[in-house]
Formats: sequence, structure tokens, C-alpha cells
Amino acid sequence: MLINKKLVLTSIVRTYATEAAATGLRLTFAVPHQTIYKDTSVAQVNIAAVSGDMGILASHVPSIEQLRPGVVEVIENAITKKYFVSGGFATMNPDSSLNINAIEAFPVEEFSAEAVRHNLAEAQRLANSGATEEEKIAAKIEVEVLESLQAAINAK
Repeated sequence: MLINKKLVLTSIVRTYATEAAATGLRLTFAVPHQTIYKDTSVAQVNIAAVSGDMGILASHVPSIEQLRPGVVEVIENAITKKYFVSGGFATMNPDSSLNINAIEAFPVEEFSAEAVRHNLAEAQRLANSGATEEEKIAAKIEVEVLESLQAAINAK
């Protein structure tokens, strides 16, 4: 027996990004030990997602994105801040609020290019050595993160 049920949908009015700019994008960006931004109005946020790099403006389509190692770029009015994250999630909500929860996040300018090169060489050596399988897997993850960090440093 089939039961007919009435389906009720709530309509959300979508606008072009230029129209939504008046209301603004509200960013909350946190790591386990610190809140970097708390419900702060920003112009745009660019993220490195597993599905691809993307720019997020106010009224962006609601979505949940897994972050890959890379840069989260926060564009305030005339100021751009770049943070390297090793992973996490970004959730865009229908009310133009963006929540980013990262495992780690550090300003890109705090990293030493020489230290990253040295650590990357060491991780690559370990990944290709006669280490145990578990050590090789850990080293390969470290190589992926350090290669992304090196690209972020070179791009600044």
C-alpha cells in the first residue's frame, strides 16, 4: 500500500556573488587549540579542497569540502592572509557563513624554505628506504604535506 505524503520544501533565494557581497561572508576558522577567525566578515576565502581549489564568496552554494594539504587564503578588504593547513573540513552554510576546522594551520610566512627542503629530503629518503611498511606510509604522508608546503612557500 502506498501512502501519499505532502512534500514541503523551503525555498532559499540564491543571488549572484556581486549581489551577495553586500551581506558578506562570515568566517569561523579554528584548529583544536585556537580560533583564528570567529564569525568575522571577509570578502572571500580560497581553499585547497580534495575536489579541487575553490574560491568562496557570500551566498556560495552550501557544501562540505574535505581540505587537502595546502593554503587557505583569507581575503579581507585590502589584506590577504595565507595559512598552510595539513587537512580538515570546510562547511559552507546557506546563511553565508563558512566554518573551517583544520587539524593544523600556520601562517605561510612563518615557514623556512630551507627547513622545508631539508625535511622533505629526509622524508623522501625514509619513504624509499628499507624501513618498515608503517614507517614508509608515514613518510609518504609527510612527503605529500611537505611538497604542498614547499609549493605554498614558493608561491608567496
